[in-house]
Amino acid sequence: MYLGAHMSIVGGFDQAVERARSVGANALQVFVKSSNQWRARPLAPDEGPRFVAACREAGVERVIAHDSYLINLASGNPDLQERSLQAFMVEMQRCDELGIPGLVMHPGTHGGDGEKAGLARLIHAFNCLEEKLPEARVKILIETTAGQGTSLGYRFEHLRTILEGVSPPERFGVCLDTCHVFAAGYDLRAPSAYERTLEEFEKVVGISHLEAIHLNDSKKELGSRVDRHAHIGQGHLGSQAFENLLNDARLHGRTMVLETPKQDDLHEDRENLGRLRALMKPTRGQRSAARNATSQTRGLSR
Repeated sequence: MYLGAHMSIVGGFDQAVERARSVGANALQVFVKSSNQWRARPLAPDEGPRFVAACREAGVERVIAHDSYLINLASGNPDLQERSLQAFMVEMQRCDELGIPGLVMHPGTHGGDGEKAGLARLIHAFNCLEEKLPEARVKILIETTAGQGTSLGYRFEHLRTILEGVSPPERFGVCLDTCHVFAAGYDLRAPSAYERTLEEFEKVVGISHLEAIHLNDSKKELGSRVDRHAHIGQGHLGSQAFENLLNDARLHGRTMVLETPKQDDLHEDRENLGRLRALMKPTRGQRSAARNATSQTRGLSR
C-alpha cells in the first residue's frame, strides 16, 4: 500500500519529503507552487533532481501534485478561463521538471451556466492542452467533488463525460476523495453500501481510470454536498468505510494520501496513518509468511 499525506513545501520541496519521512509515509502529495497565488517563481535547474533524489532516499515511492485552488477551467468568464489555462500549463510543466507523474485538479465551477456548459468548457480546455503541451508527461487526475455551489465532478457521470470527451484519453485519470463522494451522496460505510458505490463507479467510470485516492473522513452527513474534512474515524464516514477501502484488492497499488487538518508537529498525520494501517488486514501471502516465520522461530527456540 502507498499511504501518505499532503505536505507543505515551505522551505523547499525536499522539506516536504522530510515531513513525509517523519510521519512514516511512502506516498506524498504537494503543491508545485503557492496554492492561492497565480504567480509561480521559476524552479532552480537542480530542484527537480534534488526532489527525486530526496524521495528515493526517504522511501517515498509515490508522489502526486495538486493544482492551485484559483484555477477554474470550466469558467464562463473568458479572461478567467484563459488565465486558468495558462496557470494550469505552468503547473503541468513544473510537475514534469520535478518528476511528478500525476497532477490532481478540481473540475471547476460552471458559475450558474449549467453543468452541461461547464463540462463542455472544461473538455475544450483539456483538449487545448494537447495542442499547447504535446510533450507533457504528467497525467491529469480529475478529482471527485462534494458538489458545493456550482461545482462539477460530484457525480460519476460528470467524470465519464469528461473522460469520453478528452484526447488523448490516456493522458487523464481520476482521483477519488472519500469525503467528497460521501458528501455528494455515495455511501462507503456498510460493506454492502461500499460495494454498491464501487460497482456504480466501475459501471459509470471504470476502476481502471482510478489512479489516486484522498483519504478524508467527513464532518458533514451523507449527501450534504458540503466539503469539510475530518480525521480518520472521527467523522460521519467512520472507520468501517476506510476498512472497506483499504482491504479492497481492486484498489491496491493506488496512491492514497491524507488531506486532514494538522499542526506543525504533524502528530495528526502520524495518528491518522496509524489508524489506517491498523484497519488493513493481512493478505493470504502475508499470513503465510507470518506463519512460516513463526514456525522457524519456534524451531530455533527448540
